[in-house]
Amino acid sequence: MSAEKITRMANDIAKFMESKPHDEGVALLASHINDFWDPRMRRQLFELLDAGGAGFRPLVLEAARSIRRPPVEQAA
Repeated sequence: MSAEKITRMANDIAKFMESKPHDEGVALLASHINDFWDPRMRRQLFELLDAGGAGFRPLVLEAARSIRRPPVEQAA
């Protein structure tokens, strides 16, 4: 999946969660990504976040602390 699509998807979820009280929005955003994004998508998300997180809404950056980081894929 492209970096642009991962960023857009995370930001779209964040936009919706911004209508909630702040702490609830952070928790719900992390929960949604943990529950519905497969490990490959979460791995791509963390690659972008680790590279500086450019383009992500602040709620995504804050929720990242509660998103499960998948293990690094081993080369075959």
